[in-house]
Amino acid sequence: MPQATTAVPAATLPQIPVSALAPWAIFTALLTVVVLFFVGAEQGAFSVFEGTAIHEWVHDARHVLGYPCH
Repeated sequence: MPQATTAVPAATLPQIPVSALAPWAIFTALLTVVVLFFVGAEQGAFSVFEGTAIHEWVHDARHVLGYPCH
């Protein structure tokens, strides 16, 4: 005797309009640029803060990302 099967409705993904994502994409891009500046360029020719505090805080990140710092 064949078993009865029940059809399962397909899952639907919510659709998010691009206009709702655009501010978050811009914010993320801006934040990424700021972080990359502090990791890659701070304490160099474009130093924002005096001293070596920022350099020491991001020192290991520089090495992980391949930035030379010494």
